[in-house]
Amino acid sequence: MAGTYSVNTNLIAKLAELRITEKDIHACKLPAYEQSGNLVQAEDDMFGRTQLMTPATLTSWQNLKKAAQDEGITLLLVSAFRSIDYQCELIAAKLERGQKLSDILSVNAIPGFSEHHTGRALDINTPDCEPLSEAFEETPAFTWLEANASRYEFGLSFPRDNEFGISYEPWHWACRLLD
Repeated sequence: MAGTYSVNTNLIAKLAELRITEKDIHACKLPAYEQSGNLVQAEDDMFGRTQLMTPATLTSWQNLKKAAQDEGITLLLVSAFRSIDYQCELIAAKLERGQKLSDILSVNAIPGFSEHHTGRALDINTPDCEPLSEAFEETPAFTWLEANASRYEFGLSFPRDNEFGISYEPWHWACRLLD
């Protein structure tokens, strides 16, 4: 059930440091996600950082990317697996820059609730588009993904007005295959 999550003591302490309360957790509409332990090294992302994902996701991503390329569409990996600790670091950095927690949680999942923890979520971009931007929806790459991603077991996780209350993310796609 979305919004319910049994967190270990270590995570509870980390969430408290981020000022994420039990009320925030209960208000969360995202399902809880376990951190994957079945990851393989994939390709480097568009920033030169090595990314990890599940084996099934890697195979699907490679097939998706090749099919797009065969039709003249370039897909770039922005990010893939994100550990719970890294999710905590992302939120902490935003808090340090003075962002309000409520604003942060509209675009970043509470640690333990990010689809990226599964190793099946990918943030995707294309050349000449700012990464992690709604402008991605205006690209031929997004149009191609909308028409073809499901053939490769990928789906858009956060469409406009999604049930989870997360801001629209046209770049965030997840593989539906489990390892």
